[in-house]
Amino acid sequence: MRRIVLPPRPDWPEQVERLGFGFHSPDGAPYWSESAAYAFSLEQIERDIEAPTGEIEQLCFAFIDRALASEAILTRLAIPQAQWSFIAESWKRGDRNLYGRLDFAYDGKGPARLLEYNADTPTALLEASVVQWDWLEQAMARGALPKGCDQFNSIHERLVAAFAGLRQPSPFRLHLACVADSAEDRGTVDYLLDCAVQAGLDARFTEIEEIGLLSDGGFCDGANQPIETLFKLYPWEWLFRERYAPNLATARCQFVEPPWKALLSNKGLLAYLWEMEPGHPNLLPAFFEGDKRCATLGPSHVRKPIYSREGANVALVDRGAVVHSDDGPYGAEGFILQQTAPIPAFDGAYPVLGSWLVASQACGLGIREDDTPITGNLSRFVPHYIAP
Repeated sequence: MRRIVLPPRPDWPEQVERLGFGFHSPDGAPYWSESAAYAFSLEQIERDIEAPTGEIEQLCFAFIDRALASEAILTRLAIPQAQWSFIAESWKRGDRNLYGRLDFAYDGKGPARLLEYNADTPTALLEASVVQWDWLEQAMARGALPKGCDQFNSIHERLVAAFAGLRQPSPFRLHLACVADSAEDRGTVDYLLDCAVQAGLDARFTEIEEIGLLSDGGFCDGANQPIETLFKLYPWEWLFRERYAPNLATARCQFVEPPWKALLSNKGLLAYLWEMEPGHPNLLPAFFEGDKRCATLGPSHVRKPIYSREGANVALVDRGAVVHSDDGPYGAEGFILQQTAPIPAFDGAYPVLGSWLVASQACGLGIREDDTPITGNLSRFVPHYIAP
C-alpha cells in the first residue's frame, strides 16, 4: 500500500460534475482529492480487505440472532422497546438489505482492524462507485497511471442487481427519501435512484419531511401517493423517535435498509463482536464505558458514542489526555471505549479504508483521509488503484 502523488486533471470539477457529483467542494474546500491516490497489490485487496469484510458480515448476522434473543442487549443498545418486535419480524421475514460500509485501519501489512460499521445510512457512495472508476480510466488513458491498473470496485453493477432483486409483483413503486437541504445526502439518493431505474423499477424521490400518513395507516409522499417501498437515507434511531414511529410496523411498507439494520448501525456492536470473538485479528478490543474490562485498554483508547455519525463526539485519548476530538450532538445513549488502532500517516495524511458491501457481498473500496486520525464530515475522498 503506497500513497502516490499524481497531477490532478485540469478540468476535474467539470469531469466529476458530469457524473452527478456536485458536492465535491463544500464551502470551497475540495472534498474530492485526486492529487494523490493509494496503490495496492491484488493480494492486499483480496486477503486483507475483501475476505475480512465478508467474515465480519457473517459475524454480524450471528450477533443479530443473539441480540434478538436478549432483552438486555436490546436495552444496552438503546433500542426503544416499542420497536423490538418490529425489528425481530423484519429479521424473521428475511427482509433484504441493500448496502453498507465497514471502516478499517490498515497499513498495507495487515491485518485490517475494524473501526466501525456504517450499516444503515453510509454516504461517500457515488464517489466510491462511479467517480473513482471514471478517474482510473482517464488516468490510464492520459498516461498518469500505467495500462493494466484495476480497482476493487463492482459497486455500481452490484447495486443495480440488488435493486432488481427487490422487485415485487407489479405494480411496484420505490420511493427514495432524504433530508431536503443536505447536498451530500441528495447526491447519494439521486445516484441510488438512477441505479433503481436501471434495474427496471418505478423509482421517484421524495423529501423525508414530506412523508405523511394516510387514513388507512399507510405512508404517503407529498402528492398523497402511497409509499409501498421506501429507501430512506435517514437513521433508524431517528425514525424510532419520530411522531409516526408507532406506525412503522403497521404501515405495510417495505423499508430499505430493513429495520434489523438498526442493530448493526450502533457502535455498541463493536463491544459485542469482541465479546463474541475475543482476539479476532480484524477486531479491536471494545467495551461499554463503565465496564470493568475497560481497564485492560489502559490510558490510551478511543471513546465513541454508541450513536454517532461522521466522527462527531469521538475522542482520541492518549495516556489519559484527549488529544483529538470532534464536537457534535451525540452521546446521550452512552459510549464505548475501543482500543486505539494506529492509523498510519502517509505524507501527513491519515487514511481510513471503507470496504463496501452490496447485498452483504464485499464489492468495493473507498478511502477517506484527514490531517488528523479522526475521520470527519469534510475528510477528503482519495481514489485508489490496484497496480498491475
